[in-house]
Amino acid sequence: MIWRVAERFTDGRVPDPGVRALFARQHRWQCWLDVEAALAAAETECGIIPAEAAQAIESAARLAALDVARIERGIAETSHPLMALVTELSMAAGEHGGWVHWGATTQNITQTGDVLVLRDAHRKILRLLAAVLMAAADLAERTAGMLAAGRTHGQHAVPITFGFKPAGWIDELVRHVTRLRAAEGRVFTAMTGGAVGNFASLGQAGPRVQDAVAARLGLAPMAVPSRAVVDSFAEYVCLLGLLGATGTRIALEVFQLMKTELAEASEPAPPGTVGSSTMPHKRNPQLSDDCITIGAQLRALVPLALEAMLHDHEVDGAHSAMLDDALRRACVLAGDLLVRLEVIVSGLEVDPARMRANLALSGGMISSEAVMLGLGQAIGRQTAHEVVYDAARAEGTTFADALKRDPRVTAHLDAAAIDRLLDPAGHTGLSHSMARAAAQRARATAHDITAAW
Repeated sequence: MIWRVAERFTDGRVPDPGVRALFARQHRWQCWLDVEAALAAAETECGIIPAEAAQAIESAARLAALDVARIERGIAETSHPLMALVTELSMAAGEHGGWVHWGATTQNITQTGDVLVLRDAHRKILRLLAAVLMAAADLAERTAGMLAAGRTHGQHAVPITFGFKPAGWIDELVRHVTRLRAAEGRVFTAMTGGAVGNFASLGQAGPRVQDAVAARLGLAPMAVPSRAVVDSFAEYVCLLGLLGATGTRIALEVFQLMKTELAEASEPAPPGTVGSSTMPHKRNPQLSDDCITIGAQLRALVPLALEAMLHDHEVDGAHSAMLDDALRRACVLAGDLLVRLEVIVSGLEVDPARMRANLALSGGMISSEAVMLGLGQAIGRQTAHEVVYDAARAEGTTFADALKRDPRVTAHLDAAAIDRLLDPAGHTGLSHSMARAAAQRARATAHDITAAW
């Protein structure tokens, strides 16, 4: 239930990532005012409105200096999201108020202003990603040589080191950073094309005005500023949906490893944390549960964002509102997810003794590939597969003893050689080096993010 996630937001373990506040109504209004100021300055630059008007509008475009209560009443009376703000700004600009919002339509201001909000959220999401990457780098290095069971289809596969797990997380997270950064030029755009996006109100000067607005706001201008062109915003939700899938995968891994039957790792739980009102022993994967819930909600927004691309003619309000909601919710959920992942990964408790014990559960069969390859050097891989297969299914004996009693094996491998092949530490491949290499990539990517802002 979403209220449980929101309630836990203040439980002391999970700090507020600060994304919600960016989408607060008054912060959005100020961003809209910033666009109105940039529009006025750009139109002066292009010789459309007097310089004194632009100066007056820029000076007045501060929400703190406007009558917020009157704006709220105006919105309630007009049932329009921007008109009351434009009216208030016009009044504040005095004799130059008639130049406010010149040649623009509502969505020019609200969409471009909301892009400023989205850019702030984007930067915060990337900084949160950097924190997760740094935590994953520490975990990968700390567990790079820690022997564990690799599992496929829920069964023992071949041995790994635990650090191989966060190495995989890092690999995905780094690609998410790459995707998000690559989308910036497409997503963070200014749109001042007027009523339908064809610059009818500004004529030949329209593209120059839009270029100037974009430059002042640090955005890219839209090539065709149609209000129905929103694929880049849908793309952004899709990218966050991918991030949500990775976050859920990490949380599910921790959830599984916390099961009593495995007990190889546990998310952090400060003293006093209660798992159950009736079972005092319980230590539940609360943060992992949160991440699984949040990730599912985040991925569910992807089809909504794609649906929001299907505008009627040059734009319609239903699909615009749909996309606004999907973007806001996706950003907030991504922040909630990442701040929890950082807590989980940075404080993950691992139990190498339990990992060793679990490795032994299959009686050495986790090393069957190593035995097969060792034997296969003498008798061929496929024949060796059949011999080891028989030993793995022998009844009334251990896997090791079955191998040591089979003349097809002992003709080529003595007992000591079999024991060496059965040692899981000898068949972890490049787990150790891959974990350390991934940690280096994670730190480099995190550094690039923090250096950018």
